[in-house]
Amino acid sequence: MPLNPFDGDTFVAFIDISGFKELMRKNLAHKALDYFYRSGYYLLQESQQDGDGVEGLFVSDCGVLFARDTSDHRQGLLSLLKVIKSINEEMLDNGYLLTTSVAFGHFKYTQRIEFDGIEKNPIFGQAYLSAFLDAEVCTPKLQPGLCRIVKKNLPNDILDRIGDQSEDLFQYILERSGDKSHMYFHWMLIDRAHAQQFEESYCDAKYFGIRQILTNYSKGQLD
Repeated sequence: MPLNPFDGDTFVAFIDISGFKELMRKNLAHKALDYFYRSGYYLLQESQQDGDGVEGLFVSDCGVLFARDTSDHRQGLLSLLKVIKSINEEMLDNGYLLTTSVAFGHFKYTQRIEFDGIEKNPIFGQAYLSAFLDAEVCTPKLQPGLCRIVKKNLPNDILDRIGDQSEDLFQYILERSGDKSHMYFHWMLIDRAHAQQFEESYCDAKYFGIRQILTNYSKGQLD
């Protein structure tokens, strides 16, 4: 799905597959990538057809998604969160976890540069860099299955809406104890009232337990 050039301020998500090196070691990486690419491109196509305007590309075990329509911050972030929620659910159903970081700022995508045997999709901008670094090196370390939003540079009209229970998926964007730099998008919740219970269960779980916890909450299968 070739992308048209983009240059502006928007929301950008950096997504990658949790535990990919271990999957490579077990010769299971190709299956994870197959699910990742297929679900990702299908959901981006669906977003375009629905008029939500989320676009992106996938390279190796990573994806970069962005909201093309920058005229409405609320709608841009909401559209991006819808895709993030869906791709996490699709991957979870197939037994894989993702990590996702979202940032706001300048983002530039230029047309593909092609040479013999080489293709490159140049990506620039503070939003991409912030999302990438947050996912890869920032503390606290981003844990499997979670999606967090970098608070720095968020527009005021978004900060004012976060946590509002009348604001669609925004009601699942919550603060996390001990982390002042981020908000966390609880894509796995179907009821905001379960947020604290989820946090406690997640913190006590190991990797495979995390996968089961995410599945239970996303499907409303709680004790």
